[in-house]
Amino acid sequence: MSVSPSGFEGIALEEEDLNGRLMNEDIRIHSWPCSYYLDTSKQWVSGRLSLTPVAIKFTADKTGELLVNFHLSSVSEIKKESSNLIFSSLTILEKNTKHWFSSLQPNRNVVFNILEHFWREQLLSSQGAGAEAAALQSTKGKELTGLLTGSQKQLEDTAKVLHYQGEQFDNIMRGLNKIEGDMDVADRLLTELESPSWWPFSSKLWKAPLETKPKETATVSDSKNQEGIIIRIPVIITHRTDSNVKPGKLTLFASGLEISDCNSQVIHRFESKDVDDIRVHTPYEISVRQRFIGKPDTSYRLLSAKMPEAIPILEMQFSKKIQFLEDALGFVGARKSPQVDLGTSIWQAATGLLGGVVQPGSPVGGREGTDNDQVQLQKQEKISQEEAKELKQILKKLKGLALETEAELERQDEALDSITTSVDRATLNIDKQNRRIKKLT
Repeated sequence: MSVSPSGFEGIALEEEDLNGRLMNEDIRIHSWPCSYYLDTSKQWVSGRLSLTPVAIKFTADKTGELLVNFHLSSVSEIKKESSNLIFSSLTILEKNTKHWFSSLQPNRNVVFNILEHFWREQLLSSQGAGAEAAALQSTKGKELTGLLTGSQKQLEDTAKVLHYQGEQFDNIMRGLNKIEGDMDVADRLLTELESPSWWPFSSKLWKAPLETKPKETATVSDSKNQEGIIIRIPVIITHRTDSNVKPGKLTLFASGLEISDCNSQVIHRFESKDVDDIRVHTPYEISVRQRFIGKPDTSYRLLSAKMPEAIPILEMQFSKKIQFLEDALGFVGARKSPQVDLGTSIWQAATGLLGGVVQPGSPVGGREGTDNDQVQLQKQEKISQEEAKELKQILKKLKGLALETEAELERQDEALDSITTSVDRATLNIDKQNRRIKKLT
């Protein structure tokens, strides 16, 4: 009996998926002290209610026993309820079982908002996963498509940041051109002041700078309104105290980030220069802070099921200001390790795909095993032909994005050279005019 190399690859992939699921289940997003009504003994048990990315758990304080453990996808309802004996409680309907939780700290609303957020996001992702499972079975071609789609998204996000950086360079050039024009005006005014008092041409010189100011302000405001959004995700916002929690949205721009409520009303906007530090507490929770002297700092804590999608963009924008705390270090390792083995993963997936299409069957085994292999290979061949078209389209998009990015980088290199020359020239002109003003005083 022998095992083909593709069999070893399948076993390795299954082990990686199992490890990923186990690590995902071990991540504790949040936990709260509370009481749970144990229906078997008809009594309340004190303990901690815990939330992971995929499950809700309750552990008793005295015995350490895990009394509740169910998947978020099995929850059908989360409600705030009260009765004659239970004044303030939270109920979770799991299949046909209703679980009662009371004495929630810091308060019931905080726990409800966080649980409902992750339950809703898990429900949406489960519906998407179910639709994909009903369509076609997973193949090596799908793995390749997923890898390339992720690369395309990352390149698109980088292109947006690069495009905004180019706009900033253009604004700097316009500002330098304005400075140069103002210096010409200053030169003429100083020439008039240095000339004798009977010099007759003063009226035209004083009117020149007043005509150009409104146009420049309009240009700056137009470029501000045209700023693009990189990503927007739903979040749970905590400000100052843990009891002040409400749902909202986090929007990332190339120039900073914006926190708004459910009605899209802006709560606070951080420009890139205003952010002093970003702390990643877990893969699902971050805090953003701006320090002040003489008054309290402005700090927001953001929790979201979609936060793993935003953290790589934040890391790229605020590479010197972002800090991963202990609970988030495992997420960094898990996220970076596939990047190191990206070429190997693509090569293995491509090898398995081509091997399934080219080789007619396995030389080892009986006739029955050969027939089954041929049926599976025919299925893979049919799927691979369809997915080959999709891979070709994604590769074309990647090529186009790479060429556009290269052209934009070359343009920005030229713009940087022009900015350096203009800054040097403006510095010399300012020094020259300052010396003339000192002579007049």
